[in-house]
Amino acid sequence: MHSISRTLRIEAAPDVVFRFFTDTARWARWWGEGSAIDARPGGKVVIRYPGGVEVAGEVIEVTPPQRLVFTYGYVSGKPMPARASRVTIVLSAEGSGTRLRLTHEYDDPAVLNQHVQGWRFQLSLFANAVAAEVFNGEAVTALVDAWFAAWAESDGATRRAAFAAIAEDEVVFRDPYSSLEGIDELNAHAGAAQRFMPGIRLTRRGSVRQCQGLALADWVAAGSDGVVRMAGVNVYLLAPRGKIAAVTGVPASVPAANP
Repeated sequence: MHSISRTLRIEAAPDVVFRFFTDTARWARWWGEGSAIDARPGGKVVIRYPGGVEVAGEVIEVTPPQRLVFTYGYVSGKPMPARASRVTIVLSAEGSGTRLRLTHEYDDPAVLNQHVQGWRFQLSLFANAVAAEVFNGEAVTALVDAWFAAWAESDGATRRAAFAAIAEDEVVFRDPYSSLEGIDELNAHAGAAQRFMPGIRLTRRGSVRQCQGLALADWVAAGSDGVVRMAGVNVYLLAPRGKIAAVTGVPASVPAANP
């Protein structure tokens, strides 16, 4: 018996990750249209890859939210027949996220070269599918906009409440001029920025991009006269609970042209 083993961390709780093993719509979101799973012992597993390649298997074990075991093989019989190998996926809590461990056991050693990169690719797609559900695009955009709005709030107590609504208590903020930890430090720093740079306001420019718990948002800093003084990009680390865990601001080397 031969095997492939892979592990990765996913920024979501185990019960959220496990939904993708028990719900056909989510299973298909991972594997592709037409894929399906009947998540009970003896239930059918169908995986349809692009190009019409189809895998068939059977569920052996389902233990929410820790463990899924199923057989795996190709309807065409090559490189191995349907149900000819065994896949075990084990989830364990790791901080606020999940550690996924996958083992694929098979008899033919030739399978190794065809599936090592395949599982690397498919588990990356899986992590992206989970992240897309946890970090909904519209919700992340609203989170980013609320972050910039909080920086413009003049009242300290209101500003702190605004940051607390969208960021973890231990939020980390870094840019070329700051290295801060915690809501109170962030709130005080934003207040100081208003005193030393009166009238300057940060706003998002363009769409927010995100991948597996990281989001990027371009910004401009303009005065009350509308003149852009600085531009750059913020990198947001998103916590599985739906708040901001850390932000790194990277100013552009050359300020953006004024609109």
